[in-house]
Amino acid sequence: MQREFIVSESDVGIRLDKFLAAQMPEFSRSEIQKFIVSRGGTSVKFSDKVRLGEMYIVVVPDTPKNTAAADNKSCDFDLDILYQDDDIIVINKPRGVVMYPSAGNKTGTLVQNLLCYTSLSSLGGDIRPGVVHRLDKDTSGVMVFAKSDAAYRELVKIFSNHDLTRKYDAFVWGVPNWESATITGNIARSSRNRQKMTMVKSGGKPATTQVQVIDAWSNAGVSWFKCNLLTGRTHQIRVHLSAHGFPVLCDPTYGHGTSRFGSVKNPELLEFLKTHNGQMLHASYLSFKHPITGENVSFKAPLPDDMQTLREILENL
Repeated sequence: MQREFIVSESDVGIRLDKFLAAQMPEFSRSEIQKFIVSRGGTSVKFSDKVRLGEMYIVVVPDTPKNTAAADNKSCDFDLDILYQDDDIIVINKPRGVVMYPSAGNKTGTLVQNLLCYTSLSSLGGDIRPGVVHRLDKDTSGVMVFAKSDAAYRELVKIFSNHDLTRKYDAFVWGVPNWESATITGNIARSSRNRQKMTMVKSGGKPATTQVQVIDAWSNAGVSWFKCNLLTGRTHQIRVHLSAHGFPVLCDPTYGHGTSRFGSVKNPELLEFLKTHNGQMLHASYLSFKHPITGENVSFKAPLPDDMQTLREILENL
């Protein structure tokens, strides 16, 4: 698969690999560095700084067929389909489900189950057909996949330009003294733990999260936030909230472990927090222009059962 990108004024001066990562958000930078990239018929270095008007040709290699998701469908669970037509399908992703096959997850992934039900655009590659954005394994909620190649190309642009609205519900530790806030801070991969992201003072990628307090339970030291993503960085909400003292409940990576359990007096709440797997984070709303018709479309997913249970526990304290 070959793709072409032209450097605009807003991209001048950034590294080539960063420029390409912004154009192809469905791939990580490490993956992009394995692609064949040329400019004017000559090879380039990923550390090169891009210049205005330059055109880069990217050849994305095909994934070996023996690892292809399409050749390894696994119809393990029913899909909660919110909408579909000939070009896109929107689903409510369950918590605990991996997006697509990887070294530790050969079957039971979301893409494999989608392929049991419908066809997806091949432009995402064999492992990630139709994938234009991602949710963490233990984050639930609204996702859109491309069924046609035309929809795939447009959706990639929409997500790359952040020309959409994404809102998440999060139950967090802490009760703020404000009703709304805007969190900004660059996010980069942690130098201590490559599986984690962290806020950095220099480098990384700019990130902005708008936060609104929906409810708060001071007797439990817990709040319910609505988060609006203005950017789409890896683990953005979890990193931003944790860095500002409001880690997401049951988050094994950024939730500060069991350090707050001592303050929980209600046995039902304590039992829930100790035994539940997966952060209390849910992608509840997604809105964008339909990639083919141009119509404004929006989709909602109600709180999943586990977050509803948590809410009921908190409201009955």
